[in-house]
Amino acid sequence: MTKDLCFTVNKDKCTKCGLCVRDCIAHVISQDKDGYPYAKNELACIGCQHCLAICPNAAISIFDKNPDLSDSISNFPSSIDMENLIKARRSCRKFKQENVSKETLDKLKNILNWTPTGVNFKDLHFAIVENKDTMVEIKEILYKKLKKILKFVPAKGHIASLKRAVLSDEDVIFRNAPHMIVVSVNKKAPCKEIDPIIALSYFELYAQTLGIGTLWCGYAYNTMPLSREVMHKFNIPKTHKLAYVMLFGYPDVKYKRTIQPESCNITVI
Repeated sequence: MTKDLCFTVNKDKCTKCGLCVRDCIAHVISQDKDGYPYAKNELACIGCQHCLAICPNAAISIFDKNPDLSDSISNFPSSIDMENLIKARRSCRKFKQENVSKETLDKLKNILNWTPTGVNFKDLHFAIVENKDTMVEIKEILYKKLKKILKFVPAKGHIASLKRAVLSDEDVIFRNAPHMIVVSVNKKAPCKEIDPIIALSYFELYAQTLGIGTLWCGYAYNTMPLSREVMHKFNIPKTHKLAYVMLFGYPDVKYKRTIQPESCNITVI
């Protein structure tokens, strides 16, 4: 870690239980002769803050974080509620033409701070289009570029249907969504292939609880790099690469029940 560890212990609160020592995956924390925890080998710390989270008496501070400012962990949603949330998730391709409220957007942005990453390598970059008028601008640029390209592309199979839709001004890529989130990942991240997908999965499930529809958009992911002007708008750092795109907004459709999928293949070992 390049950030100062600043591992401190409030000895008035510490009971010397050793929970922080046992839960430190990097073995950074040990106990002194009096039983109080202290940091050793600070460079090995991955910044997970498990020590702060596990202390029953809020005696541990790290990176100058005040444990009293952390939320207490209350009861989780019931397994039934969580199961229903997962089963009820649908890809949304029909959106209301209105901006999501600022309050809801702020909640969605804030939750991204808690998405896990491999080795706690926290260097994802998110670009969020917060206004439907900006989405229109982006679409106009991209479709103009696409129309020029598709005129010279042979119309076969899947490309043929995309070509017909784009040339007939059908918004087959963005589905008239008022917003989108674009995630990019540091090229040196240990788990660069999966970290962005985990983040969007967290984003999507939380969005459902706020009444927001989402769509994993492969069309956008594959076509946006065709326009430098569009890519420039996302301000992706040079150290990063585009990872994926998700559309979102208030859904203009409401599903009444879950689907009945075929059983997946599971090997029991």
